[in-house]
Amino acid sequence: MANRTVKDASTVKGTNPQYLIEKIIRSRIYDSRYWKEECFALSAELLVDKAMELKYVGGVYSGNIKPSPFLCLVLKMLQIQPDKDIIVEFIRNEDFKYVRSLGAYYMRLTGSSLDCYKYLEPLLNDYRKVKFQKRDGTFHLSHVDEFIDELLREERVCDVILPRIQKRHVLEENEMLDPRTSALDDDLDDIGESSEEEEEEPVPSPPRQLIERHVGYRGRRSPSPRERYNGRRSPSPPMRYSRRSRSRSPRRRRRSRSPPPRRNRSRERERSRERARSPLIHRSSHHTSSSRRHNDNEHESKSSQKRRHRDDDDKREEKREEKHSKKKKKHSKKDRVKDEGNNEIRVQNELRAKLGLKPLRP
Repeated sequence: MANRTVKDASTVKGTNPQYLIEKIIRSRIYDSRYWKEECFALSAELLVDKAMELKYVGGVYSGNIKPSPFLCLVLKMLQIQPDKDIIVEFIRNEDFKYVRSLGAYYMRLTGSSLDCYKYLEPLLNDYRKVKFQKRDGTFHLSHVDEFIDELLREERVCDVILPRIQKRHVLEENEMLDPRTSALDDDLDDIGESSEEEEEEPVPSPPRQLIERHVGYRGRRSPSPRERYNGRRSPSPPMRYSRRSRSRSPRRRRRSRSPPPRRNRSRERERSRERARSPLIHRSSHHTSSSRRHNDNEHESKSSQKRRHRDDDDKREEKREEKHSKKKKKHSKKDRVKDEGNNEIRVQNELRAKLGLKPLRP
């Protein structure tokens, strides 16, 4: 009896309002502890207090499909079916964001397409944070406008399939709904007007005095450093410079006119001969050094070959000794076996002789 819909309740979408929630989830809600303790004998007036106590929005969670308090209150509202004015007050409430979310969710389930767009679109300007519960039981932060956008666009919210509504452009074409005006349009208009005013403002021209100063300064010729220096110094009478004539002494004249000293030709010949001999000496020294290197290399190669031969001979001797030792071992084993066999034959022959039997052949 406690789970039945109110008698005076009207049908929603042609069916019982509680049937908007799937049967499995509905049966889990009826078996939940929150439904039995908090939602029993709950009226429309008491429903407000329970809605104010909500701390998050969610559907079902965990593997056992446990319903959240938010979903339990939604089913209770479908069961008692409160008046439309109460739901509108839920939506317009600005103090409690979860009460607003509960009213918007109920309006999306039971309201018509016009009512959904009329009452839910203004909530897109609400940017307050809301806590949501996931299917695995964890929580994440979202916003009221995101929740309202999901109600208008998605087919499944809080694990409940939402009834279909008409598209907005269809209602606008039929003149049943006015075009949507965004809150950002006013800001965009203000930005556009301010940019136009900035473009129309003329650039202020500089005053006339500054232009004349600039032109006069450019027309002047900058003084040279000599003029600046002369301007600083006091004016003085012009000085007459007299050229000094240098008279050369006869001794200097003789030195300048004297011919250059003669070079010793014999020294030059000796130097040329030494230069001619030097490449031969260099070649001979290079030849001797290369021959020495060649001899050293040959000596090293011969010594390395001798070492290799010695190593090979040592290895061969070791192999021979190993083979000889193995043969000795084999012969010693054979001799031992023969000796043992002969001793056994002797002992048996002695016994046979005592018994009067024929001896065995060795």
